[in-house]
Amino acid sequence: MNATAVAELHGEGFAVALQSGIHRVINDQDKLNAINVFPVPDGDTGTNLSLSLGSALATLKNSRDMPLGKLLARIADDLLDGSRGNSGAIVAQFFQGMSDAAEELSDFTTESFARAVALGSEYAHDALSNPREGTILSVIAAFSESVRELVGKDGGDRFPTVLTGAIDATRRALAATPDQLEVLKKAGVVDAGAKGFVDLLEGMVDYLVHGKTVDEPDLARLPEEGVVSETAGEDGDLTYRFCTECIVTGTDIDRRKLRQALSRLGDSLVLAGTKRKAKIHIHVNEPELVFRAAREYGALTGEKADDMHRQQSSTHHVAAKFAVITDSAADIPDEMLETHDIHIVPLRLQFGDRGYMDKVSITPAEFYEELRKNPVHPTTSQPSPGDFRRQYQFLASHYPDVISVSLTGQVSGTFQAAKNAAGRINASGRVHVVNTLNASLGQGLLTMLAAECAQAGLDATEALQVLNRAIPDTISFAMINDLSYAVRGGRVPKSRKMIADFLRVTPVLKTTPEGNVSSGGVLAGRSWPLKRFARYISRHAPEGELQFMIAHAECEDQAESLSRLLGESLRGATCRGITPLGTALGVHAGPGALVVGVQRRIEVGDARRSVTA
Repeated sequence: MNATAVAELHGEGFAVALQSGIHRVINDQDKLNAINVFPVPDGDTGTNLSLSLGSALATLKNSRDMPLGKLLARIADDLLDGSRGNSGAIVAQFFQGMSDAAEELSDFTTESFARAVALGSEYAHDALSNPREGTILSVIAAFSESVRELVGKDGGDRFPTVLTGAIDATRRALAATPDQLEVLKKAGVVDAGAKGFVDLLEGMVDYLVHGKTVDEPDLARLPEEGVVSETAGEDGDLTYRFCTECIVTGTDIDRRKLRQALSRLGDSLVLAGTKRKAKIHIHVNEPELVFRAAREYGALTGEKADDMHRQQSSTHHVAAKFAVITDSAADIPDEMLETHDIHIVPLRLQFGDRGYMDKVSITPAEFYEELRKNPVHPTTSQPSPGDFRRQYQFLASHYPDVISVSLTGQVSGTFQAAKNAAGRINASGRVHVVNTLNASLGQGLLTMLAAECAQAGLDATEALQVLNRAIPDTISFAMINDLSYAVRGGRVPKSRKMIADFLRVTPVLKTTPEGNVSSGGVLAGRSWPLKRFARYISRHAPEGELQFMIAHAECEDQAESLSRLLGESLRGATCRGITPLGTALGVHAGPGALVVGVQRRIEVGDARRSVTA
């Protein structure tokens, strides 16, 4: 590109410039994560911006001879679908404004570019329910205002002159952000989202003014060096727990009314998009309320709810050598998730046309109530590779390694989805996906063991050795009091239920060494079923000193009684907790079911000595 004679900017040149800017942001993502303290110090702004902007790269690479207006429309749609986090949604809305301004254009002059940037700035500002100075909005506005002023001066008809002056003004606006937000001044940093936008502009200007492009980074790999150990800010008081997002698709979305409905639910609301498609980003404590409100305006896709409490813990207290994550098929008491710093990727649950995120937008109690009354039997589905990838990418930017403890690959595609995601984001193998050959509480016990290894100071290699030793000595058992739900779901023939009812027997399931969940026989008679179940478990439990957990489907009193019986029949085994049974098994087991996970105890301190000897 002849940097001294650019008076018009065609689609191809704009595409190359934007690619270069996106590459610059991706290369800078760890630094952006490290300075992320606003609106919450969860250390993911760089990752979110990289994922958001990266969603447009495929379009940009295949944009040869595409008219400018059509290119910007494609970019805006890509960014809306792929946006992550507060800054990602704002940038998506900025490009939506540019797209609307350039709808009929085949190229930009400096004047039409100034109008497009101004509309983009207006759209970005209007997307927020509570816009704040000292954020990405401030630098976008500074860029827009500077471009407008420079276009009216000498040399304002040439892009190099306008862009060189505008980027200087935008850098000054970035440097001023700590004076506008006290949280930034206290941490001694500029705003992370604002810095990411300046990175984007600098990459574009380097090409448009100097003819230099930023080389494409390895998009399948996170940086191996400079793993962030902490972010600039201190622990904050997070009033709202979940960073919640979704896309609403409709024919005439009333964004004003939708904004009003959402603004009562939380804070940090960003509503981007058009009347046909809107992207919601908001921080709330009850994600389902967001999804419920959004469904009034159209069909939902892309629902997510990231736990900012757990993310913040990861960014500020990284003493462990690896992070631990599992899918929501693992049943783990809430207090264990907190104390062991375990991250969760939710499975998806569908009641007819109504979808939920397991244990996030629907609780076990709400699930069983719906299971009883809804004539449509629910289905569960594995998380997508994208769900895993987002979490892996965040954790791998804060820990040297990640151990992902998965539902048995023999009964679900969850393990393979996790493997696919790990392979896409980390060529060097820093994300380790473990097939537990187990489910429910067995998977939960193995996840807790991994977390205990992390807290004891083991590295990922040592912890994986411990897990591989523990997997054969971890078994899950389930007592199904009512086969009606398994029949409704097509897992059990109606005739088998009739036989079980006639013979007054209670079916038992157990996990096998190969990773299947299969019939373990029946408990004869309907009297004293808990005693019979406890004796059955004692006969099939592993050898040695044991620990166990219990999950119940709306029968907590029976779970308490079973815990006492197991303490006796398993010769003083330790109960690690009692928790509601999740949906992955509960969808087939139904109300009244009891599940027990049993594991031979491994003292992590002893395990460390054995694996390092």
